[in-house]
Amino acid sequence: MTLGLLLLGTILLLLGPAVPAAGGAIAIKVKGAIGPATRDYIREGIEQASAQGAKVLILEMDTPGGLDSSMRDIIQDILQSPVPVATWVTPEGARAASAGTYILYASHVAAMAPATNLGAATPVAIGGGGMPGSEPEPPAQDDAVADDDENAEAAREQRRERRSPAQGGTASERKAVNDAVAYIRGLAEKRGRNADWAEQAVRDAVSLSSYEALELNVIDLIATSLPDLLSQMDGRVVEVGGSEVTLATAGLSVTRIEPNWRTRLLSVITDPTVAYLLMLIGIYGLIFEGYNPGAIVPGVIGAISLLLALFAFQILPVNYAGLALIVLGIVLIIGETFVPSFGALGLGGIVAFVAGSVILMDSDIPGFGVSLPLIIAIAASGAAVMLGIAMMAARTRYRPIVSGAEELVGAIGEAMGDFEGEGEIWVHSERWTAEVTGSVKKGQQLKVIEVRGLRLVAEPLR
Repeated sequence: MTLGLLLLGTILLLLGPAVPAAGGAIAIKVKGAIGPATRDYIREGIEQASAQGAKVLILEMDTPGGLDSSMRDIIQDILQSPVPVATWVTPEGARAASAGTYILYASHVAAMAPATNLGAATPVAIGGGGMPGSEPEPPAQDDAVADDDENAEAAREQRRERRSPAQGGTASERKAVNDAVAYIRGLAEKRGRNADWAEQAVRDAVSLSSYEALELNVIDLIATSLPDLLSQMDGRVVEVGGSEVTLATAGLSVTRIEPNWRTRLLSVITDPTVAYLLMLIGIYGLIFEGYNPGAIVPGVIGAISLLLALFAFQILPVNYAGLALIVLGIVLIIGETFVPSFGALGLGGIVAFVAGSVILMDSDIPGFGVSLPLIIAIAASGAAVMLGIAMMAARTRYRPIVSGAEELVGAIGEAMGDFEGEGEIWVHSERWTAEVTGSVKKGQQLKVIEVRGLRLVAEPLR
């Protein structure tokens, strides 16, 4: 029994997650758009680093940007972290654009690998330019770091004059820019980095290479490898929890943390394309269940898919007018099947569906748009189904009638006895009373020329 427990413990230890050695370093990889899944992943890393007594948490970053709400949550976690956080833009060719720039500024140590870049931190909602007729001004050269306090104050005054709210943009756009500027300047001032260039990155969407960033005091160091990063951070003094901490990182063992199942599931669900498909599956599933009560499977799958999609939409930048247009488009396309609108409902439904799909997500945010080819493919499929239904309806319209009273006209029957004027005939395996001009012999064939309620008008065949 003891041997069995020992074996079980060994298996669980081998299958369990890697536990960082106390006093070591923890590294997590942040790749792709910043969203709710990224936020949870970094938060989990900070919690594990704190619980294990790690010396430093390293964020290996390569991101085009992401959601403002997720970015601000990550920055708050970094600022409140009991463990120093070092953000390292890596590998070569990577970037820390938009939201990544803010996170880099908020970190205790900001590092980049060679051939990487950062910047372009303008809020995308206002990235389209100023007011109609206004011309964007090129960034002035005096926005560089001033040599002394007097020059710095003069540079700031010139910037305020150039960036006067009256020079372009709506009130909401200026508000968003000024809020972002104040936010990133506050982070830069807290970490002792170049606040003037940070403001320029927001207002003018400028970017820097790694060596330019080091020269302008935007980052702290350039590291070519993880051991090199740990070596260069060694001895650096950072502020953690309101007190100064001297980093002792040289030669530390590094443990990588992979995202748990919840984070991976959240990452999949909150992918805009996946959320979009889940919504379509949910809507069609409920519609099919409505037309076939008791089918159960379409209803169950549709309800689950729709709830997952609504969960994703809750934390994604969703335009609800776009969502309403998609639902309207699907209803109109399905309505074309039941209402003879000669294509008007179907065509309107396709237009509404495509328009709603295009504006459903804020596609200006990197990584948070629905694929246009996917939208076109789904719209084309809907159009093909609608066209097929229309063609079937057209062919049916010109086919001869095969059922009902109208189908009896032209049918050939047989007299069931001798009669004159009125008698019974056998037609379509049924006994009918028929009116005939003249006399008829039993077994004589007659042709139906009219249906009058439950009586037929026929004429003898010569």
